[in-house]
Amino acid sequence: MRQQQKRVVFRFIASLLVMAGAGLAQGATLGDVRGKDYLDCGVSTGIPGFSNPDSQGRWSGLDVDVCRAVAAAVLGDADKVRYTPLTPSDRFNALSSGEVDLLSRNTTWTHSRDTTMGMIFAGIAFYDGQGFMVTRSSGLTSASELNGAAVCIQSGTTSELNLADYFREHNMKYQPVAFTTSDQTLEGFQAGRCNVLSSDLSQLYAQRTRLKDRDSVRILPEVISKEPLGPAVRQGDMQWYNIVKWTLYAMVNAEEYGVNQSNVDDMRASDKPVIQRMLGVNGDTGRAMGLSADWAYQIIKQVGNYGEVFERNVGQDSELGFDRGLNELWSRGGILYAPPLR
Repeated sequence: MRQQQKRVVFRFIASLLVMAGAGLAQGATLGDVRGKDYLDCGVSTGIPGFSNPDSQGRWSGLDVDVCRAVAAAVLGDADKVRYTPLTPSDRFNALSSGEVDLLSRNTTWTHSRDTTMGMIFAGIAFYDGQGFMVTRSSGLTSASELNGAAVCIQSGTTSELNLADYFREHNMKYQPVAFTTSDQTLEGFQAGRCNVLSSDLSQLYAQRTRLKDRDSVRILPEVISKEPLGPAVRQGDMQWYNIVKWTLYAMVNAEEYGVNQSNVDDMRASDKPVIQRMLGVNGDTGRAMGLSADWAYQIIKQVGNYGEVFERNVGQDSELGFDRGLNELWSRGGILYAPPLR
């Protein structure tokens, strides 16, 4: 009986500690970011179109613009961001340890990551899927021809796991050639250490831009997985989670309502209640998150709506040349959809 009573007491104490920890976490990140007056954002070690530094160390890309949008909402200045390059193997520890306030690093939202790693995804910034890139000289035109292939892959990613599942399901054999970074996988592919490179399509398109002759490779038509990429934050801080989540939603809603960087000042005079709420003219949607009333206006003015962010970083006129596809608004044939700002 005493042992049972002890177990009950221990469980009660443990539950109190969990609740206390959650209470301390609530609002902690927002206070930390404002205290140091910049956002620590975890990004990739370099993926064109998503998070990539130029020769001067200036970062750009879709994931970078998510960081900038959060900084605009929280600090009123999209440039108050410190970028921390992270490999797949160290990105989650960097977030859980507090080294970064936000992980915006082409990271796939999965069940295990959302439930067992002390992190939570705040939305989907890019709908992606895994594919294969081969040299044209190989003559390969389909993934069904890859039996026995040596495949360059980045370790510590969902791509590595998906690859194993795909070959097992199709009763094919392959030789994985694993590397730590995306750059290393491309170098291995170019050096002939493998005859296939497999990754998210976004990364394959990005890696192709680094080749001297882009036409020397072919991206096969098969897409073998769902890869919803989005920003993640630590669990236990609902205020910060809501801020990052609604930063994404504000950019999507802005595109749907026709509000962009060029017209956002004029749109403050709009007679549409939903636009008035979004831009902080009528009502205060920021107060519940600890933000100013014009938080969404700052995002759109300094960074842009989702369509602008997509087009300048990965769209048809960018180096990557992506079609919107699934990343198009729901009203235009895609699956991009944001809850209403009400």
